[in-house]
Amino acid sequence: MSAQLPLTSATTQAPPHRPGLPGWTREPLLHFVLLGAALFGADRLVNGAAGSAQEIVVGADVQQEARELFKAQRGREPSAEEMAALRKVWLDNEVLYREGLALQLDKGDTAIRERVIFKALSVVDGGTKLPPVSDTVLRSWFEKHREKYDEPERFDFQEAVLEGNPDEAAVRAFVNQLNNGTPGDAKAGLRVFKGRPHGNLVQSYGDDFAKTLEKATPGQWLALGSREGWRAVRLDSTSPAKPGNFDALRGVVLQDWTDATLAEQRSAAVAALAKKYTIKVEATAQ
Repeated sequence: MSAQLPLTSATTQAPPHRPGLPGWTREPLLHFVLLGAALFGADRLVNGAAGSAQEIVVGADVQQEARELFKAQRGREPSAEEMAALRKVWLDNEVLYREGLALQLDKGDTAIRERVIFKALSVVDGGTKLPPVSDTVLRSWFEKHREKYDEPERFDFQEAVLEGNPDEAAVRAFVNQLNNGTPGDAKAGLRVFKGRPHGNLVQSYGDDFAKTLEKATPGQWLALGSREGWRAVRLDSTSPAKPGNFDALRGVVLQDWTDATLAEQRSAAVAALAKKYTIKVEATAQ
């Protein structure tokens, strides 16, 4: 029998499942400007590593700023793949900016880089066209991207929170008390989590924590190590994974397919424009 903890519990509900949302590295090019503004907001970075008219230099200062902002926003260093995606965001915006200037789209809008990019992008958009779409095309897309639409296995669990930053021995002793029916420490509180998928557990606590909790016996308190220290945790229940239903999600699938198809065409158009330039990437300090 588990002990009753003295403080009032606070339930934290997992965010609702939203199938079909693209990952940040696969955002439609239309959104690159917004993402680019967040990552490379300083004008000095935009213009600080310019080469000749037909040369684009992705400067070390640009990349370092991207790395620092990514780390500040996500709490970790970007991977090599993520750094490549960040460089591409900046490069696509730089290509669009230069093409916008070449088309004199900056007239009356001098100092606002983002508007020039949007104007250049509108020119690119004029050349995009969706191919014919059918249920066969959409079903094929649905099957290739099932991980976006399937409902993952979810976990309900509780975390008993000790004050301060307790070490492993303190948490294990506390877990012993809870499993033996002894009332919890007066300084302990309880947090209740509902419907957390595996990815959320990994993001919040770490991979080892997630794997151990998912294999735990419901109702049994455990001492588990996490990214931020040791935790007293009890698995309450699990909800099985559910495959996505194409008919129910057809509208979402159509929108995702549309966004991705247009994004591919935009990216291809910008890549074709980029061939006019010599691209150089400066080495950065690791």
